[in-house]
Amino acid sequence: MAEDDSGARQFAVVGDVSIRGESAGKGRPVVLCHGLTATRRSVIHGSRALERAGFRVILYDARGHGESDPAPPGRGYGYPELIADLERVVAAEIGEQRFLLAGHSMGAHTALGYALGHAERLAGLVVVGPTYEGPLEADSVAYWEGLAAALETGGVEAFVAYIGDVQPTDRRWRDSVLRFTRERMLRHRDLSAVIAALRQVPHSQPFGGLGDLADLDVPALVVASHDEADPGHPYAIAAAYAEILPRAELTSEPPGASPLAWQGGRLSRAIASFYASLSPLQ
Repeated sequence: MAEDDSGARQFAVVGDVSIRGESAGKGRPVVLCHGLTATRRSVIHGSRALERAGFRVILYDARGHGESDPAPPGRGYGYPELIADLERVVAAEIGEQRFLLAGHSMGAHTALGYALGHAERLAGLVVVGPTYEGPLEADSVAYWEGLAAALETGGVEAFVAYIGDVQPTDRRWRDSVLRFTRERMLRHRDLSAVIAALRQVPHSQPFGGLGDLADLDVPALVVASHDEADPGHPYAIAAAYAEILPRAELTSEPPGASPLAWQGGRLSRAIASFYASLSPLQ
């Protein structure tokens, strides 16, 4: 496939949908999975620090997001499909080599679902901003349906306005949240597919519950955000993941600082440092 202006190699992995992504750099591979309504640009926000640190970075758009195809009739956007897409990307882009798998939010849950079935493939895991604790409660169902309805009836601006109205982000961060929300939504090729994903992903289960992670014997870095800036990814949930994963460490930004998950360069350097600490045989 062709290279873009940054030197990244563009790829498409074909299955029931065509998953599009890019690979850049040389060295031990890192696969990055993005969150719901985000794109591959959103995990490390365009940082090239992982490549400069000597790693090969594989990014891709989840089905129905960014440049990837929507689910075909009769198929959907649940975690079984998301994990199967990740498996296909790994087979096409990495083969049998061990690799580091990192994901944010929906991408973190996809990564953990993959890890539970393929722990032997992984050198390590980076879990950024997890939110899944089990089936949704009524207030969470209403939030996700509200987001889908806003996007369906009013487009990107209504979606952004809904987040501004409903999400209790501290006013210091509100303008930044709305700006990068708008930017990421404008990267999607098919908003109807994003609407379908909004209605399906939150009701899907990547695994049964946190107890399923207790025997996942893979080195892990869990990245938490403080709630005043990012209430949608509660600090306490990330801390619970770090507690249950047997080989995990927890990291975050200092209180009052911009979330580490929003800082592409610093997050990339944290991932690079963690990966460099792992033996190539782990």
